[in-house]
Amino acid sequence: MEFKQVKIVEKPWGREIWLVVEKEYAGKILEIKKGARTSLQYHKKKKESIYVHEGELKIIHPEGETIVKKGQSITLKPGDRHRLVAMEDLILIEISTPELEDVVRLEDDYGRA
Repeated sequence: MEFKQVKIVEKPWGREIWLVVEKEYAGKILEIKKGARTSLQYHKKKKESIYVHEGELKIIHPEGETIVKKGQSITLKPGDRHRLVAMEDLILIEISTPELEDVVRLEDDYGRA
């Protein structure tokens, strides 16, 4: 058995709590403040499944918008353009492939490249 310290990554929209990053998978908790939104982005390799633990999530994508409510989940595949919007304070659980730095930002409210 191996114990690891979680990593907390502060973001302009809230924070990420990196629970585990292994060769095969990663797990994070995302806390997004009501009214905040992530970058419009996509991933080249990363595939992620997001579970809404608390709150209501709006995902903006090329086909329109999708609402994901508490207790529901959604999977985003490599190449899926998306932006997460917190309709109320959100707690999300994300399980993904391990490429956590694989982010191609297309638009960003916070001036990040």
